[in-house]
Amino acid sequence: MRSLNVQAKSQGGAVFQVNGNHETMNVEGDFRYVDPGGFDECIRFLEYLDECDGNWDDAFLNWVNVAERRKKEHGASSPNGANWRPWNLVKKQKGFAARTSLFKRGGPLACELARHPVVLKINDWVFCHGGLLPHHVEYGIERMNKEVSMWMKCSGEDSDDETDIPFIATRGYDSVVWSRLYSQNAAERTRRSLMLSSVVAEQTLKSVGAKGMVVGHTPQIRGVNCKCDGKVWCVDVGMSYGVLYSRPECIEIKP
Repeated sequence: MRSLNVQAKSQGGAVFQVNGNHETMNVEGDFRYVDPGGFDECIRFLEYLDECDGNWDDAFLNWVNVAERRKKEHGASSPNGANWRPWNLVKKQKGFAARTSLFKRGGPLACELARHPVVLKINDWVFCHGGLLPHHVEYGIERMNKEVSMWMKCSGEDSDDETDIPFIATRGYDSVVWSRLYSQNAAERTRRSLMLSSVVAEQTLKSVGAKGMVVGHTPQIRGVNCKCDGKVWCVDVGMSYGVLYSRPECIEIKP
């Protein structure tokens, strides 16, 4: 994404990212939802980083241009995870070690993620992974962003480091990265629940001076759609092979 941002800026644009639950889980060392190919790529990237003499910026920005070639050279991971069966312990341990070294708190990829907020407001639109709620606004958007960033950047190995994981942003069903209040499919909800989510969305948007919110987190069976009386756009279409394997979609926000 940083490479894409460089390209966008050369054309007068920009790419903005927000962190979600999978980013924070990886920094915590929780790899439950990582595909075997994700571990393989970490191994290959560290090998490439060595070839770049440890120059992180060069390796990170150029990786997108060499990743496909590396996949062909090493062979793609089996989609059913055959290469990661229990008896292939050496490769499994190597993959876990590689991913941990990159994503651990204070690690190079954790520091990359620390560049990005969990809540982003551009003009009169709010962007976040799960959903922004009134108690998040009361706590402070910039405060949450700063605390998550500091938590990711601090190694946690320093005895003086007392940076705890920012619970309100990253943990619990009503945190910024885990909430599904706005994005849950209508068929799974009661009429009262739908009305409540619309009221909460209106209250939240009014408190931050915004007219709309864009969220992900919950795969949308019918593609990108709006909920909460048009106040919230749900854009997670489940492109992953392990989810819905759907086509990319996007929304265009006009002034």
